[in-house]
Amino acid sequence: NLADPIGPKWLEEMMRDFTAMGSTGVLTLMVLAIAGFLAMTRKGYAALFVLASVIGGVLISQTMKWAYARPRPELVPHGAEVYTASFPSGHSMMSAVVYLTLGALLAGTQADRGVKAYILTMAVIVTILVGSSRVYLGVHWPTDVLAGWVLGAAWALMCWLVMTWLQSRGQVENDTKDAADGETQKPPQTRRRQ
Repeated sequence: NLADPIGPKWLEEMMRDFTAMGSTGVLTLMVLAIAGFLAMTRKGYAALFVLASVIGGVLISQTMKWAYARPRPELVPHGAEVYTASFPSGHSMMSAVVYLTLGALLAGTQADRGVKAYILTMAVIVTILVGSSRVYLGVHWPTDVLAGWVLGAAWALMCWLVMTWLQSRGQVENDTKDAADGETQKPPQTRRRQ
């Protein structure tokens, strides 16, 4: 029965939940919350950089959808509402842009390599889950999702490299450096004379 996706009903519902993690509403809320946090912690340039990175990703995604105008697959009934062209997958691309960019920013605040690896691994897993859910729900071809992942990861990597370069020049706040400076500025403890 092509109208009934493979697996139990709970799996279908879970795939809709994973798809929602790449939706415009969820990603917008997350990006605004992170940008607000950065602004409140006196990292205004980092907040602007995050917003610019995501807006740039949206423009690339929408431009490519318009240029390719690939129709959605019609093999099975769609398990989610769709409004735009199929190629590339906007959910997949924007998930890669947002989760990988935010993961890289958050990992940059940690000194422990294990913690860094954990943060980046979780960002990759969420990105993969979102893209996979799009194919499962019948709203994208696998090549749409692969293109979205590749474009999103490439854009996130480029943004991360630019941000690292700007941080090295002191034009964007550097969390790791600020944390290290805070530790070195602590007053030295004096020994008590006996």
